[in-house]
Amino acid sequence: MRYYLDTEFNGFGGDLLSLALVPEDGDQDYYVVIPFEGAWHPWVEKHVMPYLDSVPPMLLNKLDRIAAAHDIAAYLAGDPDPVIIADWPEDIALFCRLLLVAETEIVDIRHMRLEFHRTPGFSTARNSKVPHNALHDARALRDHLVALD
Repeated sequence: MRYYLDTEFNGFGGDLLSLALVPEDGDQDYYVVIPFEGAWHPWVEKHVMPYLDSVPPMLLNKLDRIAAAHDIAAYLAGDPDPVIIADWPEDIALFCRLLLVAETEIVDIRHMRLEFHRTPGFSTARNSKVPHNALHDARALRDHLVALD
């Protein structure tokens, strides 16, 4: 199955703050917020932080980075051929980096594919119900790319 990925992070090259995976079919969205202790990038503090919890309560997971990595592996475990799709390279980089739980260890994901789809003229934030919230942005990306198929 295809899953649409979006992340929020603390400025260019910054730490992962939240991540969402939205399946093409069904309503089993995944969303996690990863606690961050440090200085917020000013833009992130204004445009992202107020909306991190703007999801249905049943979808709001707050997990440390290692727990989040294992949780994502469990979420994808039942799919023999997951395809992760993003429209921003840093989303893929942060997703992959999250799967590393130690210097020489990754979570138990046997197989997956990653796809980058450039979306000129489309902005997840402009088309999202809650801009700069990873879950809502991932849903907007899914809706856009599915409509193009």
